[in-house]
Amino acid sequence: MEFIEDLSTHRKSDQERAEILANPGFGDFFTDHTAVIDWAATAEDSTGTWSNARIEPYGPIAMDPAASVLHYGQEIFEGLKAYRHADGSVWTFRPHANAARLNRSAERLALPQLDEDVFVDSLRNLVRADVQWVPNGEGEALYLRPFMIATEAFLGVRAARNVSYRVIASPAGNYFGGELKPVGIWVSHNYARAGRGGTGSAKCGGNYAASLIAQLEAEQNGCKQVLFLDPFNNEAVEELGGMNVFFVMKSGKLVTPRLTGTILEGITRSSIIQLAQDRGLEVEERTITLGEWREGIANGDIAEVFACGTAAVITPIGVLKNGDELIGDPEAVAGAITMALRDELLGIQTGAVEDRHGWLERLV
Repeated sequence: MEFIEDLSTHRKSDQERAEILANPGFGDFFTDHTAVIDWAATAEDSTGTWSNARIEPYGPIAMDPAASVLHYGQEIFEGLKAYRHADGSVWTFRPHANAARLNRSAERLALPQLDEDVFVDSLRNLVRADVQWVPNGEGEALYLRPFMIATEAFLGVRAARNVSYRVIASPAGNYFGGELKPVGIWVSHNYARAGRGGTGSAKCGGNYAASLIAQLEAEQNGCKQVLFLDPFNNEAVEELGGMNVFFVMKSGKLVTPRLTGTILEGITRSSIIQLAQDRGLEVEERTITLGEWREGIANGDIAEVFACGTAAVITPIGVLKNGDELIGDPEAVAGAITMALRDELLGIQTGAVEDRHGWLERLV
């Protein structure tokens, strides 16, 4: 599919862009363009057709007030990064895995499938148009946000027959800001991120909307993130509001909650599993409960805990706040295995470490 370019005549000046890139934050600023593809189907042909692939100026989306996404939340999204390597080229990490997950999410939300190569081409064309926005500071990247929304103006409850796929981009620094150090996590007992048979394994906005009240509770208790449990399975650990969780046992084995349909299958999660196995470390995907976390920290069976995701990469967890109970050490330092995996993963993404698995895709 060929992308037609309609480039902006009101791009940020070099000075404005430099000021933004000096302190990009995360998700606060956006590049000059967006990638867009339209999809339409009919009652007779629900398979539909993708058309009108284009790069256009970044700006508001004109949408009918009756658009399905506004009433029934029929939408999905992805998140990945573009990294500038030492030679000036720009690469992204495992985009076909993101494309495959987008299609799994689309199937769950009754949205159309998008060819994986078209997905990657949408990233490539957007980054090519906005390549000057890719930062080169340590730990910085251009965050890419592909998303798909139902745009048909119709209030009946059925899958929409008009859909828009889009990609926007935002220069990004450290997700938690400042120096990397272990974060505090709040345990949510009052709220769930997703339920059995629901959309937990899909990357859709409703899951994140459901997590926000718990996230506010975490922030009110001095924590950066919230941990969700399965109250019907002995308080089994599921995931954070936007990240998967790993435990490093004293033996060096890694344990992470198994995928049950309520947990998002993270691209970073699967990459860490592979890198750990490359190092000869055993990785076990199984149920791990809050009680085991508590006891493992107390008796030393659990040596390190970390969270992972595209935005934050790998972030060490220092303490778990369970009401008035503290599990772990607020003054803990990042563990050796946590940091070794983080350094290797970041090294692959930025081109400093050999990409043994062919995970990188050049965009520019």
